[in-house]
Amino acid sequence: MIGRVQRVIHLHPDAPVKPATRLPCNGCGVCCASEPCPIGALVSRRIDGACDALEWSDEEERYRCGLVAQPREHLPRTLAFAAPWIARQALRMISAGSGCDCTLEPVEPAD
Repeated sequence: MIGRVQRVIHLHPDAPVKPATRLPCNGCGVCCASEPCPIGALVSRRIDGACDALEWSDEEERYRCGLVAQPREHLPRTLAFAAPWIARQALRMISAGSGCDCTLEPVEPAD
């Protein structure tokens, strides 16, 4: 496996299987569990590892972006007034509606 880097990310056991590149997002969480988007990096205060705004929805049985779904929950109180603007920017940052752009290919862990 020369030239390939492996990274361990932890996902909910009921998370959907990652769609192929360019297919619609299904909320698998692989992209955001591996690294935050630019606006997620501001909230998470890092550019590597899972985004702090990544949320699991039991009702939907999928991951979702907390900056889109509940921005006030992920922002400091001093920025609560900007929640609607942040939600719109988050939609742009995650490229909502344009299909999966995550090139990572998850594999099941060996026993």
